[in-house]
Amino acid sequence: MRQQKSERGLKTTLWGIGINFLLALTKGTAGILGNSFALVADAIESTSDIFSSTLVYLGLKVSTKPRDANHPYGHGKAEPIVAIVVTLALLAAAIVIIVESIGEILTPHHAPEPFTLVVLVLVVITKETLFRVVNKVGKEIRSTAVKTDSWHHRSDAITSAAAFVGIAVALLGGKGWESADDWAALAASGIIITNAVLLFLPALNEIMDAAPGGDLDQSVAALARNVPGVIATEKCLIRKMGLEFVVEIHIQVDGAISVREGHGIAHRVKDALLASELSILDVLVHVEPWR
Repeated sequence: MRQQKSERGLKTTLWGIGINFLLALTKGTAGILGNSFALVADAIESTSDIFSSTLVYLGLKVSTKPRDANHPYGHGKAEPIVAIVVTLALLAAAIVIIVESIGEILTPHHAPEPFTLVVLVLVVITKETLFRVVNKVGKEIRSTAVKTDSWHHRSDAITSAAAFVGIAVALLGGKGWESADDWAALAASGIIITNAVLLFLPALNEIMDAAPGGDLDQSVAALARNVPGVIATEKCLIRKMGLEFVVEIHIQVDGAISVREGHGIAHRVKDALLASELSILDVLVHVEPWR
């Protein structure tokens, strides 16, 4: 199961790297020839996407490595660490765009060429499609890094849409409106920074072992209670480890049974949880007497 999830994430990430390379080349060339810094800024965004997607690819590779003596819980924390690095790269790209946009606004220049609008329409369609595909895979395999990478694609679509609006205003407005696409790039950088912050927080929570959202704890407790001999469940603590989860659960059993019987029930609880479709990596079961 873990291997299948990893392969899906890796395949999707490789597609993203290839598409971003082509887009960065196309947008950079069109921006220079078409006199549009908004497109050049877009090319910078796509280039940063190549870097971030490569990090996600390497992070997924590391996070799915088997446990060893130095990493008894596996290497899953590599995934949120990579996600944080990716958000920092996103912030860096936004800062570069802000600085360059201000410079372009202060420097008189010609209006962008009309053909740049066609390029931007194609870019927005491509990047929004890529966002939807990658985000869906990230949610299905519960990968923080892949979901973060997908928002890189959406940020690229946003900057491209902003560039389209800015160039259209510059062309329709005529003389005096030449810097409209630069203002568009500046506005888009604010959106990128907002997305980066929103993506940073879930990755940080994962590193801090925050409880996963949703009803996962309820599903785990329900499975445990279905095991013969389990009267009730008490605590259920869960933390994310890469693409899977580590569970600590307290079960209550008849206080009159032997230690051997209680141990057997605990093992059956662990086996049931590991065999479930809840992507559980390991389970620690604590046995308590009922009443």
